Amino acid sequence: MASLQVQLAKDTIVGYVNSKKTPAPPAEVPPEMVHRAGVFVSIHKGDNLRGCIGTIEPHKSNVAEEIIANAIAAATRDPRFDPITPDELDDLKISVDVLLTPEPVESPDRLDPKKYGLIVECGYRRGLLLPDLPGVTIAQEQIDICRAKGGIRPGENIKLYRFEVKRYE
Repeated sequence: MASLQVQLAKDTIVGYVNSKKTPAPPAEVPPEMVHRAGVFVSIHKGDNLRGCIGTIEPHKSNVAEEIIANAIAAATRDPRFDPITPDELDDLKISVDVLLTPEPVESPDRLDPKKYGLIVECGYRRGLLLPDLPGVTIAQEQIDICRAKGGIRPGENIKLYRFEVKRYE
């Protein structure tokens, strides 16, 4: 059985793709979703990423509302993919990552791509990578991917922030 977080994301995606209407948040927000946090919703079709959108810091009043907004965005506004269509809905696997508070790190040797996600920051530009992603096994890979995502060139001074997630699949 899917977690409440994944079920909310899935119900949101199915409802939005079929009707183009944003569902209302739950009348009673479950206790594990009443706090505020950044949330990423990832959608896979088979082994392939089909959409992933999230927020580093919360923009909504609780995790449930954050999941709803990011589920719709992952399904319809990830610039790397066409919007999800109704005929794909039965083939999707959805995961939800709720971010814990990022903490600054002074050195890449304090990173562990299996345990920690990473935010690389240079001025107002930031790139983020979730933890425990297939194929990302060393900190330098994580840093390079985050730099590219944030439009941060090699050699530019960066700040590193690591974070853990609660992952629901």
